[in-house]
Amino acid sequence: MSTPDVIVIGGGTGGYSTALRAAALGLTVVLVERDKVGGTCLHRGCIPSKAMLHAAELVDGIAEARERWGVKATLDAVDWGALVATRDNIVGRNHRGVQAHLAHAGVRVVQGSARLTGARGVRVEGVHDGGAPTGTVQDFTARRGIVLATGSRPRTLPGLAPDGRRVVTSDDALFAPGLPASVLVLGGGAIGVEYASFHRSLGAEVTLVEAADRIVPLEDSDVSRHLTRGLKKRRVDVQTGARLLDAELLADGVRARIRTARGETRTVEAERLLVAVGRAPVTDGLDLASAGLTADERGFVAPADWARLETAVPGIHVVGDLLPPPSLGLAHASFAEGLLVAETLAGVASAPVDYAAVPRVTYSSPQTASVGLSEADARARGHEVDVNTMPLTAIAKGMVHGQGGMVKVVAEQDGGQVLGVHLVGPHVSEMIAESQLIVGWDAQPSDVARHIHAHPTLSEAVGETFLTLAGRGLHQQ
Repeated sequence: MSTPDVIVIGGGTGGYSTALRAAALGLTVVLVERDKVGGTCLHRGCIPSKAMLHAAELVDGIAEARERWGVKATLDAVDWGALVATRDNIVGRNHRGVQAHLAHAGVRVVQGSARLTGARGVRVEGVHDGGAPTGTVQDFTARRGIVLATGSRPRTLPGLAPDGRRVVTSDDALFAPGLPASVLVLGGGAIGVEYASFHRSLGAEVTLVEAADRIVPLEDSDVSRHLTRGLKKRRVDVQTGARLLDAELLADGVRARIRTARGETRTVEAERLLVAVGRAPVTDGLDLASAGLTADERGFVAPADWARLETAVPGIHVVGDLLPPPSLGLAHASFAEGLLVAETLAGVASAPVDYAAVPRVTYSSPQTASVGLSEADARARGHEVDVNTMPLTAIAKGMVHGQGGMVKVVAEQDGGQVLGVHLVGPHVSEMIAESQLIVGWDAQPSDVARHIHAHPTLSEAVGETFLTLAGRGLHQQ
């Protein structure tokens, strides 16, 4: 298959979803991956981190049982080896599942490093495919198109080279040896907050440093406020408006100097420094110029046509972390992008990705989940809005969980369409799907208010918030 219909470079969520959908539509597909299919999400990100966060939730549950409910449970120890083995088993099963899906679909997976040789050409070096010896080179020509899905890598800071033990990135934080007694997390976005939450649950002293004036700064300000309150309640030292001045490697950790929001210089010593200051697109080795492409100053490859995710070179498409905003760099957005591109290449009508309706989740304790516009963004875009916020502790199930949190809805004035929904609290990652449909289908509060939410549930707070906006609230004035 040296002339497949489609060549996909990169086997992460965007790449393998493109390959599977294209194959299902009858196209022949070669998928080139230099490491393992599944990408960062499966092997170093979403899946292993959420497995570890589930373990952390169990540890938190033991403390809550003892301290709040009178259940005399105790935690003897965390068996790090057993925890890691369970995590790796989950990752391995998912990896084998992706491999099996690709094989069943008839996608040819070629392992090696790919570079473009033209608008339709790809050369793969270091190939070991179907028993071919490592070091061979194969050339492919795509009849219909090439899909770039090479993903991203963690950004690092000058002078702070990760060593996998004292200084780590989000890609290797979960694979560092053992549990540190103290962690300094640089970056208060979703990744940094999740790792801060995980390490705190496992008993570490955690300092979280964010340069912006609030954590998760891309979210609604009320989300940031409630999340900060929840983390501080768990004794995470949250420092916003702060920046790292310098860091010194010690034999058993790091010593860092931080400039606080008040202009004070503070020294923090920790066993581990976790750098979570964002991710950068990976294009090295692709030889974009050979196909007439260039990356922008941030490393992104921007599409000329967002409705098709097609670059200025016809037939070359981009999915996943290579895309600049408004793409969100989220695995579930990459799935949608892969479906769109595959259908486009197959000549099947496909709706563009609606990035405003893509949910955003932070899997910390407490969790956050949101979809659509924040209140500030809605006002900045010229919307006259009605806003309603309801604390989760105003409903019975919220009191049962006892973590606080809130539901916030932003809608156009006088019963207009819902522009954004923002949640903070326990299990809100599982509650956001309803709001995704509400925002995606341009619903109005009155449309939602007629639907009955089960009692007692956390999602009841969502229903009550919309009832109030529709003028039918029971518990809010």
